[in-house]
Amino acid sequence: MIVSLSLCKQTMSLLDIPSGVLKSNFFRPRLEKEKVVILMGATGTGKSRLSIDLATRLPAEIINSDKIQVHAGLDIATNKIPEEERCRLPHHMLGVISPYTDFTATDFVDMASHAMDSILSRSQVPIIAGGSNSYIEALVDDEDFRFRSRYECCFLCVDVAMPVLHQYVSERVDKMVEMGMVDEVRSFFDANANYAVGIRKAIGVPEFDRYFRAEPYLDKQQRGKLLQEAIQEIKRNTCKLACRQLEKIHRLRNKKNWKIHMVDATEVFRRRGKDADEAWEKLVSGPSTEIVAEFLYNFSPQTLVTKPNLRVPSLPCGIML
Repeated sequence: MIVSLSLCKQTMSLLDIPSGVLKSNFFRPRLEKEKVVILMGATGTGKSRLSIDLATRLPAEIINSDKIQVHAGLDIATNKIPEEERCRLPHHMLGVISPYTDFTATDFVDMASHAMDSILSRSQVPIIAGGSNSYIEALVDDEDFRFRSRYECCFLCVDVAMPVLHQYVSERVDKMVEMGMVDEVRSFFDANANYAVGIRKAIGVPEFDRYFRAEPYLDKQQRGKLLQEAIQEIKRNTCKLACRQLEKIHRLRNKKNWKIHMVDATEVFRRRGKDADEAWEKLVSGPSTEIVAEFLYNFSPQTLVTKPNLRVPSLPCGIML
């Protein structure tokens, strides 16, 4: 993988404050509205990694807003963050719904609202992270204006230039195949299944349908060819999803005037190993921590150590695969 997942490391501090002090009572928010952090971005840009970085530096818990990852099962195909990489941080709404049950925007709003109440009751900050922007929009811009009347939001979007992200997505799919995605999805295969319901809507499931149906009747060479066609289709569909997600974020910024901080992670994805980790801290995790700290604790921009690495991505994005 391009980006190393050394997620539990805390390598920066704000204002030369000792590590962990941001979790102390001294820095509790004091405004009337409750504070919520919402992390957005296209698939594969590092939203889960950033949510853990923030939650290890601030008094926070994480709420999943990916409408597919809310289902139990298919952990590889749905790219759920592994348990060992969650740094023992509470993750809400991750792998908790039956894989055969549909999960609507209304369901998300109800569950996320309860999760936020629970987190806030412990004097923690809810960090909502995921790629289902329509569900986030349903939560934030509800018809009765209840959310906006109660909560103040800090929106962060991890942005990666599309050609670079497309290459990363291709490599990530190959890695998922190496990890056993084909056998994992095969265990869910049902010739009579409805791919419009539950976890079977996930990219990486319907693409294998033709392969699994034909597999018993093909020789090794034919199976290999059909398998590669399915994998390439997964890559194409994932890149199309990334473009749709970015387009929705642009609509929320430009049409609905959401104030979304765009943090450019492109250079991170061009690097490998330690260089990628250092770039992540410098260009993404550090600036994002500063933005959120200013939002929560009213730090003025002049007191922050570095400036955010901001970029407004261009549209439209082309499908490269």
